[in-house]
Amino acid sequence: MPTQLTAAKPRTVIALLLANANSTVPTGTLIEELWEDEPPASALTTLQTYIFQLRKMLARLTAESVEPPDAREILVTRPLSYMMRLQPGQSDLLEFRRLLRQGREAMEQGRLPFASAQLRQALSLWRGEAFAGVHMGPRLKVYAIELEEVRLTALEWCVEVDLRLGRHQELVSELTALTAQHPLHEGLHSQLMSALCLSGRRSDALNVYQRLRSVLVRDLGLEPSWSIQHTQQAVLRANPDTPPDVRDLLGDTLPRDWRHNSMASGRVDVA
Repeated sequence: MPTQLTAAKPRTVIALLLANANSTVPTGTLIEELWEDEPPASALTTLQTYIFQLRKMLARLTAESVEPPDAREILVTRPLSYMMRLQPGQSDLLEFRRLLRQGREAMEQGRLPFASAQLRQALSLWRGEAFAGVHMGPRLKVYAIELEEVRLTALEWCVEVDLRLGRHQELVSELTALTAQHPLHEGLHSQLMSALCLSGRRSDALNVYQRLRSVLVRDLGLEPSWSIQHTQQAVLRANPDTPPDVRDLLGDTLPRDWRHNSMASGRVDVA
């Protein structure tokens, strides 16, 4: 979000346009995001004023370019809608999608070191919560939740790849922090169990399962899913004196449902 922009409603407008970069956003959608069910009679005129202000800001930001573009070619007017036209590398979200897609493709092809590098680079683009400091209407609230789910998915993929690359000891502290942040997230707990077991800490891995089960039963009235129970059984079968093969815990191949997940392909459906 450009730091030059301080007014709340223009920030909301540009956030929604950036979330849907290179796609049109109807004026009605923007008005609903700004005022929800109580738009003023002047809503359309006020929105047009915000668009004018945003174009002035974009013109200032690009003024020092070798060939400054017309702000109207960036924030484009379409019939009953607007569009933020961006090039590759001009949006963290677009770059995140690109890196996520490349990481997923490398995972499918078995190029695990490259997959890990792309996924780590994608995750490095996150500097906090999505749309932090922006007043969110109904759509941005949904988008923020979806983007956080995508971030966690990318993180799980990255950890899965790094586990298969033998980086389990380095992952223990990262996963310990992540499971503390997400105490009900079974996938991260399962990965922590795997990292601990692969590091020769079988009893600690089983303690992670018991703590998770206690939280799930207490807070949700649910038993752990079959997937993490499978991880627990694999840990129980492991020789206490010899760390198991990673395939004993994770299987021979990447989970099929990850390969066909729309978020895995970089198609983050926020538009």
